[in-house]
This record gives sequence, C-alpha cells and structure tokens, in this order.
Amino acid sequence: MSVSLLIITHDQIGTALMDTANSMLGVSPMPVDIIAVLRKHNPDVLVDEAERIIDKNEQTLVLTDMYGSTPSNIACRLHVKDNVRVVGGINLPMLVRILNYPRLSLDELVDKAISGGRDGVLTCNREQD
Repeated sequence: MSVSLLIITHDQIGTALMDTANSMLGVSPMPVDIIAVLRKHNPDVLVDEAERIIDKNEQTLVLTDMYGSTPSNIACRLHVKDNVRVVGGINLPMLVRILNYPRLSLDELVDKAISGGRDGVLTCNREQD
C-alpha cells in the first residue's frame, strides 16, 4: 500500500520544509499535502479538510510541528482512523528521511520519521569525542 504525507503546521512551516526538501531531493517521491494553520482558522474546518485529504489516500502519515499546539490537536483528532499515524515535532531531517523511503509501510515510516527527527538534532562541539 502506498503512503501519503499530510503536513499540518503553524503558518507556512510545512510549506517551507517541503520546499527545502524538494530543493535537496528533487521532486517528492510520494504524495504530500500541507495544511497551514493560521490564527484566524477554525480548527473544526481544518479537521474536515484533513479528513477529505485522508479519505482520498490508502494510508497517511501526518506530521505536525509542536505537540499540544493547534496543528497537533487537529492531527490527533485524525488518529482514530486505522490508516493514519501521527508524528509530532517535524524537522527537516525527519522529512528528508521519510522522503528517502517512499516504499516502506506506514508503521515503518513512523519509525523512520522518529529516528530521522531524533538523529538530526545534534550539538556542534569544538572537540569531538
């Protein structure tokens, strides 16, 4: 089964991350939809929009920026569906890692997302151990 991505973030964070990933990798190897959550938006309307996106896909990995925020709360309302997984804390390393493995299963992509996000957070020390 093919997996699609749905990125739900504050303002244009998702668009900026996807644009950057595309400039690094070329065209996206998997379908990607982005919902930009603005202060003026009604979250219930955005949940409906997200559900329409999910309903057109076999399986969807939803990425959101900050757990507990409005985009995350919208995403978590989608998690009740069997063909949806939600991962919070999106960053560029996470997104690039996912896009490098477009043929993995939904659950395998969740693991790649988490490891990519975690592995991409480093400190730059003067001295290496």
